[in-house]
Amino acid sequence: MLKACRRCTHCKVNRPRGLCWSCYYTPGVKDQYPPISKYGRRGVGNVIGNRPLPAIPTTAAPGTPEKLAVLEARAKALCSLFHPDDARFDGDPRPLDFLGQLACNKPAASVMLKDQTDVNDQTPAWSRSA
Repeated sequence: MLKACRRCTHCKVNRPRGLCWSCYYTPGVKDQYPPISKYGRRGVGNVIGNRPLPAIPTTAAPGTPEKLAVLEARAKALCSLFHPDDARFDGDPRPLDFLGQLACNKPAASVMLKDQTDVNDQTPAWSRSA
């Protein structure tokens, strides 16, 4: 059975998004019909091209809820999801080395650890007592 166009319902589908040729190339119509392919671009921060690096790496290990929260925040900020010095395993010293170098170059008060703040508590993780 041939599928009909999602917009005009008269012609057979021969373009992406479930549209016929005429509807697909009509200005403004593609914006009204999202991709239906499993390969279609969806989601927050799905941008083609290079993005700026995040300001600082995260110490959260991959797969943890903290790391997922950091990735979500980076996607919303439209920056790269991964920093070259992000932790690659629990206890990875790579991000701490980066932060140590950053602290040597700047006063400690100016180092802002955005990705290590708790959602409910807006103070950075490094300034909270253990």
